[in-house]
Amino acid sequence: MRDPLDTLRSTFGYHSFRGRQPDVIGRVMAGEHTLAVMPTGAGKSLTYQIPALCREGTGLVISPLIALMHDQVRSAEAAGIRAATLTSADSDREETIRRFRSGELDLLYAAPERVNSDGFRRMLAAVPLSLIAIDEAHCVSEWGHDFRPDYRLLKGLLDAFPDVPRLALTATADSQTRGDILRQLGIPDEGLILAGFDRPNIRYSIAPRDGLPKQLAAFVAETPGAGIVYAQSRAETERLAASLGAGGRPTRAYHAGLDPAVRAANQKAFVASEDMVMVATIAFGMGIDKPDVRFVAHAGLPRSIEAYYQETGRAGRDGDPALALMFWGADDFARARRRIDTEMEEARRPGERQRLNALAALVETAECRRAILLRHFGEHPAERCGNCDNCLSPPATVDATVVAQKLLSAAFRTEMRYGVGHLADVLAGNDNEKVRTLGHHTLSVFGIADAGEQALVKPVARALLARDALRADEHGGLSFGPAARAILKGEATVPLVVPPKRERKARRERGATQEWPHDPLFEALRAVRRVLAKDQGVPPYVIFHDATLRDMAAAKPRTLAELGRLGGVGERKLAAYGQPFLEAIRSF
Repeated sequence: MRDPLDTLRSTFGYHSFRGRQPDVIGRVMAGEHTLAVMPTGAGKSLTYQIPALCREGTGLVISPLIALMHDQVRSAEAAGIRAATLTSADSDREETIRRFRSGELDLLYAAPERVNSDGFRRMLAAVPLSLIAIDEAHCVSEWGHDFRPDYRLLKGLLDAFPDVPRLALTATADSQTRGDILRQLGIPDEGLILAGFDRPNIRYSIAPRDGLPKQLAAFVAETPGAGIVYAQSRAETERLAASLGAGGRPTRAYHAGLDPAVRAANQKAFVASEDMVMVATIAFGMGIDKPDVRFVAHAGLPRSIEAYYQETGRAGRDGDPALALMFWGADDFARARRRIDTEMEEARRPGERQRLNALAALVETAECRRAILLRHFGEHPAERCGNCDNCLSPPATVDATVVAQKLLSAAFRTEMRYGVGHLADVLAGNDNEKVRTLGHHTLSVFGIADAGEQALVKPVARALLARDALRADEHGGLSFGPAARAILKGEATVPLVVPPKRERKARRERGATQEWPHDPLFEALRAVRRVLAKDQGVPPYVIFHDATLRDMAAAKPRTLAELGRLGGVGERKLAAYGQPFLEAIRSF
């Protein structure tokens, strides 16, 4: 067997492993079954690529999306790894099977639907396997946010090869999901390696929606680099793409309703771009392997904290500074609760409500966002991270309990059939036609809010909807949720966050992605990379990451040997791409 550290140096150009990588690789090298929970950007792929290169046989990688597999193969081949996919989208399946059977592959990628067939299992049995890696392993768990039934069938495949080390990988799994993954894939408890969930290079910011198109346009104009905007519907995806594109930024839309050829072309353009904005539904993201996404913005509430963590984790996978921005509204929580009550199986509803309440705590808090996020996954972070909106500019809070009690009383007195606008009129004592027609000017709650309280009614309604003290029907009518009683009885308080002024926030966010001064040599190297990428038909990051180009610009190597000592420059890439970069440095 080859030495893992030597392989890391020669193939990938790195001189040491990071974090828990050596622990995971050590277990796989020893033939032990393992579940590795590692944050996105922590180098999960290396934990199966290195053992596949060092152990005898071919590594089988089970992955949920074809586009993701193709991206991973492209990057692997650029590093000199013999890799291939076996999917319904491949025209060279017979050639791939021949290469696999003759031992010419280091890695074979396949989807769970394919590997669960008897014919595929017979093919595997004819060739030594170095390992079986299960990527996005949270898909195996019903408790996971991306449950895939075909993942449940993998245990039969794994048990057919009991002596082949199995490695399950995920960035997103709470303690309940982790336990389920271990059971479903037959991995012992001691095989769990938890690398932590923190992504310190990502800056988290969350704000109420207030004119979403303008909010997003201002953010995108201030934030350089490629980014993803997650919209709530297909129609909103196209509307926001059009409005953002009107500002001059290259912008595309992505959702399941687009023609497949258009969808594929848009994804390809985004992966190759250094400054494009992709406005997409959550159908987009897991299928890309793009490390240089500089921001992820949510135009509404994600499905859960797990989904939020995974979606924001698509930013800054190269380790450079990145931004995660979320805009939310009270109607997001109303829709989410209706979906739970009408679309979910009864057994799953309590868990989904708990997840939604965890999201409410994240968006409402005046405390550190990162601390709340990490505590959700069972970690014990510091009270302040110094890299979220609340840490960088602590917001003021007001005790809005009395306003909340008045609003709840108004909802009750009006028979819990009206929206926040009407309730605000009643509380303010606005004797308009609707209030008078309904007779609500005679109620005891009419006119009981003073001017200061009136300004808080809508933000309080948003907070009460988030914490499930109010619920909204499809027409916007507000009724009591389970948390209303404690507030009315004075057993629970309602602290309300007062956001800082938007101008200060914009300046803060601009600084998050511009950590390096302008360097003409770095830009020249990026231009060289762009030409090579176009010639090779690959995205620029496949050639070299930005971090490697910055190292080149700083070190100014004169020879291939000097260039080969930089991080990220393996033997294959040095031979294939080294000379053009040296020439650029010399001429510069």
